[in-house]
Amino acid sequence: METPGARRAELVPIVAVGGVVIAPGPRVLLIKRGAPPMLGQWTLPGGRLQGGETIAAAIEREVFEETAIRVAAGSLIEVVEIMTEGYHYVVHDHLCTPVDAAEVPRPRDDAAEARYVLPSELSSLGVTEAVTRVVRRGLAMRQLLNEDQ
Repeated sequence: METPGARRAELVPIVAVGGVVIAPGPRVLLIKRGAPPMLGQWTLPGGRLQGGETIAAAIEREVFEETAIRVAAGSLIEVVEIMTEGYHYVVHDHLCTPVDAAEVPRPRDDAAEARYVLPSELSSLGVTEAVTRVVRRGLAMRQLLNEDQ
């Protein structure tokens, strides 16, 4: 008989990244997951960190792979742990700026859909509380950064 502690010990945490891409409007880039975990869920673009890759490089690669949007990764917003469907991700969510705000998102890789949304649309899309929290923090950080310029 498997004990709950034994099952948790099998879940090796995976370092992952997420991009909080904020374009003028403000609009936030989201993807609809096309593969597990969280199939069909709207969330931030991101994925696993590869060996020898910096977090910033991973964010820029993952956002581009999933959305065809080129970004510059910026400051850390928050580290979020996701433990679901047999996965344990430790996600480093960073504020990102699109290189070209006119680029239109296209779903690629494991994203079924990709689009910019208004922050007011987050709840109607059913994003998690963590996504809403990270986006709000990212918007506040972006506002502070813009005021400093």
